[in-house]
Order: sequence, then C-alpha cells, then structure tokens
Amino acid sequence: MEDAKIIELYYARNESAIAETERKFGKMLFSIAMNVLSNPEDSEETVNDTYGKAWNSIPPQKPDFLGAWLGKITRNLSISRWRKNKAQKRSGIEIMLSELEDCVPSVENTEEESESGEITSAINRWLGTLEKEERIYFIRRYWYGDSVAELSARTNIPAKKLSSKMFRLRKSLKEFLEKEGISV
Repeated sequence: MEDAKIIELYYARNESAIAETERKFGKMLFSIAMNVLSNPEDSEETVNDTYGKAWNSIPPQKPDFLGAWLGKITRNLSISRWRKNKAQKRSGIEIMLSELEDCVPSVENTEEESESGEITSAINRWLGTLEKEERIYFIRRYWYGDSVAELSARTNIPAKKLSSKMFRLRKSLKEFLEKEGISV
C-alpha cells in the first residue's frame, strides 16, 4: 500500500493503518531498533511504541516520507530506551556514537543548533557532496546503526577497508562542519 493511502487510514482513524504500517515498514523499524538496542524484546516494544506515536501524531501531522518519519521516531525512541537501559559494557550504539564524537558538535551544542536546523542542513549539504556509495555507507552506519561487520557483509568490502573509509568520511564531515562555522 502506498504511503498516502496509509496516511489516509490514520486520518480516518482506521486501525488498519497500524497493520499496514507494520506490513510495509515493520522489518525496517525493527532493524533500526535492534541496531541500537541489541535486544529483540526491547526492539519489539520500541517498534510498537513507534506505531502508537504515529497513531497519536497523524493527524495533525502529515509526513511527506512516511518511512523516513517512522524511522526517525524509532531511532529516537531506541536511543531513549538505550539510555535508560545503559549497561557497563560498550554496546553497538556506544561505539557508533563515540566514532562521531570528534566530528559532530557536543550534545549541548547539537541540541541548540538542531533547534535552528543549522547542523541538520549542514550535514545534508555535506551528504550531497558525497558519491552515492559513500552516502549509503555513512547513512547505513550512522543512521540505521549497522555495524562495520554488517556493512562489510552487505557491501562486500573488507571490514578493515570499510573502517578506513568511515574514518575518512568522519574526517571529511568534521572539516565541512568547521568550514560551515559549526564548532566541533
């Protein structure tokens, strides 16, 4: 079913909107949650919370890209749940976030700058300068939370080479943000 039809179901308060959302986006949302939480039960709960949040947000919201909008909700809910469940050992999300520490402004700055949309716009502009493959690698790693091993298997690029490529991309992002006047 097309996104517009699913959104119409939400606007009509038809409960099949949830079933259609799950049918079309469930695997993607679960994958995002699993990559952050590394726990099937927590991931399933987070995806269900995403459906609830979508139900409560549509209407009045009408997302242009339903999959991306749901993915953002899932990612944010997953990170919130991860913070609550934070354990002693380093998980996949900690490793991923630590990789970005040196090229993205600190949490306090990010919150202030993201409110005005500056950092989001800058990152989007930077992504636009990349080759398609590099953009996919970066987004799969830092948006979807794929591990380097998963990304290596997906792309048939050796993990060591992919790690080097990710390092260069982070360095490029840092340099771009600094040129844009965003302090890192």
